Amino acid sequence: MSPINREGESAMLPGNCLHSIFQERARAAPERIALTSGSETVSYRELDERSDLLAARLTELGVRPNVLVALCARRSPEAIAGMLGILKAGGAYVPIDPTYPPERVDYLLADCAAPVVVAAADTAELMAGRHPAIVWIEGDRVTGESGTATPGCGEQPAEPAGHGLAYVIYTSGTTGAPKGVAVEHRNAVRLFEQAQPRFAFDHRDSWTLFHSISFDFSVWEIWGALLYGGRLVLPPEAVSRSPALLVSLLRSERVTILNQTPSAFRQLLTVLPSGENSTAGLALRLVLFGGERLDPHMLAPWIDRHGDRRPALVNMYGITETTVHCTYRRITAADLAEGGRSPIGVPLPDLRVHVVDDDGQLVRDGVPGEMYIAGAGLARGYLNRPELTAERFLSPAPQLGEERVYRSGDRAMRLPGGELVYLGRMDSQLKVRGYRIEPGEIEECLSHLPDVAGAVVTSRDFGDGDIRLIAYLLPAHSPDLSERSTSRLVAVAEKHARASLPQHLRPSVYKIVTDIPVTPQGKVNRHALGK
Repeated sequence: MSPINREGESAMLPGNCLHSIFQERARAAPERIALTSGSETVSYRELDERSDLLAARLTELGVRPNVLVALCARRSPEAIAGMLGILKAGGAYVPIDPTYPPERVDYLLADCAAPVVVAAADTAELMAGRHPAIVWIEGDRVTGESGTATPGCGEQPAEPAGHGLAYVIYTSGTTGAPKGVAVEHRNAVRLFEQAQPRFAFDHRDSWTLFHSISFDFSVWEIWGALLYGGRLVLPPEAVSRSPALLVSLLRSERVTILNQTPSAFRQLLTVLPSGENSTAGLALRLVLFGGERLDPHMLAPWIDRHGDRRPALVNMYGITETTVHCTYRRITAADLAEGGRSPIGVPLPDLRVHVVDDDGQLVRDGVPGEMYIAGAGLARGYLNRPELTAERFLSPAPQLGEERVYRSGDRAMRLPGGELVYLGRMDSQLKVRGYRIEPGEIEECLSHLPDVAGAVVTSRDFGDGDIRLIAYLLPAHSPDLSERSTSRLVAVAEKHARASLPQHLRPSVYKIVTDIPVTPQGKVNRHALGK
């Protein structure tokens, strides 16, 4: 893919840590707007000062390099100041979405064993009393059990090297338990250095933070803006749920870079008028897709109306374990005729993608296989899970000439010209609205119900890319498929899911079955269930 034509800044960033680069931007242009949240604007200087205040408090509490600090906040200025303050103290942030059920929050706090929690004041109903050391942030105020902190208090931490931890983000787990992916500063910094020559990010860009801070797409949105001196627009919750309101926000805030899952963008298409002036007032120069499979044909209405030049439409493939994005591919009108293929292009220059067979040996071009990924984007591994880390992060991989590779579990095929086509998951993992979901986690949750003998979770496309989770429940007692009985069991399951699972892991549809079909190998026949 040729670079997006625009005079941009140097790809090399002024530092090897996320927060130190931000500080350079704040020093260079302190009055430039860093954040817009409704009617509130926060300059780089103000954000720098707010995060300094938090860093001082965390330092008093003993936060040092590689110490994990949980961060519970909605998409807000407090969330961004929280991240920066944690990093400035030398710690690594562990984002916790306040919309998670209390049971999920308790699990994450216990699993990461963070000695300190930073929480936005508006999460008090969820977080109060959940941890012995909570630092509350609200605007430019930082408070905790010992009262208000003072800027500059305590010994300042040593600047962590680029190999220090930056964040731990949890993804769905195959064994029913989420697993934390530990990502270092250098993993994230090089992502933006590698991407910038292709996309020309700079201080003139306005980005939206459209995704939860617990979803790694947010890493791309937040730091893509702040590392290059741009502006980050924080949409209210209502905007993130309303395509019409989002279009209005894109116009009013003159957003230049929009990151979307294909499902979300499809909804956006439904509210743009069909006339030739439907994009009037939009400043978009880039729409970047990620998080789930993109079928280029879904972009036909957009390209038919607006062409494929501005904004440029780019499909990116990536995984949390390889630091957000691995490959990129500009989508053009010519791609619309390629039915059934999802082009993901070529790797970022410092990454390598090998397509291999079941024995880990390279396959020929045109032959499907699993993607093994190598290079500077590979995360440190899974938090407190050495066996799983060794299973997925192979070191070394002599047959590929690599010191370390990550087994993605994703199928792809390399075309003769070198570009990759995404073919789906190797296992039963699902992608729904951009979230990577292990059905086993949901199945384990539902199986805890005393009236459920077994649960199987699949996904179904209800048309136009409307993908939803379907739960099949096998009653523990003699199946009574009367309307009253099934309605009662479904209601119990729905209530349990609401109490135990984040929204993106809750099934949309429940079906009661008399048996769960299996394959000749004794595995659940998910295909037969969907018939």
